[in-house]
Amino acid sequence: MAADEVSSPPIPWREVLKPRYWALWTGFALLRLISFLPYGWRCAVGRWLGRLLFRLAGKRRRIAAANLALCFPHIDDAARAELLREHFEHLGMALIDTGVSWWGSDRQIRSMGRITGLSHLLEALEEGRGVILLTGHMVALDIGGQILAETMARHGKPLYAMYKRSRNPLVEVLMLRGRSRYGGLVFKRQDLRAMLGSLKGNNPVWYAPDQDFGLKQGVFADFLGVPTATLTTTAKLAARTGAKVVPFYPIRLPGNAGFEIRILPALENFPSGDDVADARVTNAVLEEVVREHPEQYLWLHRRFKTRPEGLPAVYDGI
Repeated sequence: MAADEVSSPPIPWREVLKPRYWALWTGFALLRLISFLPYGWRCAVGRWLGRLLFRLAGKRRRIAAANLALCFPHIDDAARAELLREHFEHLGMALIDTGVSWWGSDRQIRSMGRITGLSHLLEALEEGRGVILLTGHMVALDIGGQILAETMARHGKPLYAMYKRSRNPLVEVLMLRGRSRYGGLVFKRQDLRAMLGSLKGNNPVWYAPDQDFGLKQGVFADFLGVPTATLTTTAKLAARTGAKVVPFYPIRLPGNAGFEIRILPALENFPSGDDVADARVTNAVLEEVVREHPEQYLWLHRRFKTRPEGLPAVYDGI
């Protein structure tokens, strides 16, 4: 295990039992209790929570609204406002699903979704060079990843993942324990050595590169018609290891029907050696899913903070 890999870390009781964490403990206790409710009831609670967040999270709401206006200029203001409200409802439901993701039984997790295209992933692993499970920040990513992790553990191939550290030690340790419960390892986002080692061990590695880290690590490539700073890491990792790149996306189904974990065929002729062309390919795969389910993409982050010269800033005044 590399130095920055983490698996089921101990809870730092001396720190997290301090009074400043009591409110957070209460919140997690409620989340655990809600996880025992039937799925339809949990969805109802989540929608209510999402409507509350819509009212309270003014800055994030404005960022999401700016992103939607940039990416969907062809729909009218009323339609975008409705899309924004739906997005927050999905956020609330995703937060409620965290309780099941971290503490639910194997049977409960299996019952929440179906996996389509699993053969694409298993066939890619048969080549023996690891698989980059390319995804994007869909709001159901946590529970969707857990559904896939439970299935892959039964196939003897635990799911590995990069993660972004939390500043809160209680959130950090519970998140790590939850995400590594099926035997997979998690490692810090910037630890590319651990990523390379995981791929060379012929493991499936979860990777979501759709964040704006500027142009030191990326290039401009269109996403939903917007020139977007896009990481080139996916192509570079694939070139260095020979790993197949297999896209997957978790989608909440309508009518409280659970989730579809959609696994697509491995990208063909990838990487091509052209950073811009490869970035366009990875963006296009994500774009197809976002156009199909725009309410389920995470619009809260500043995806377009890096702008080509001459184009106006997106988030000024927010």
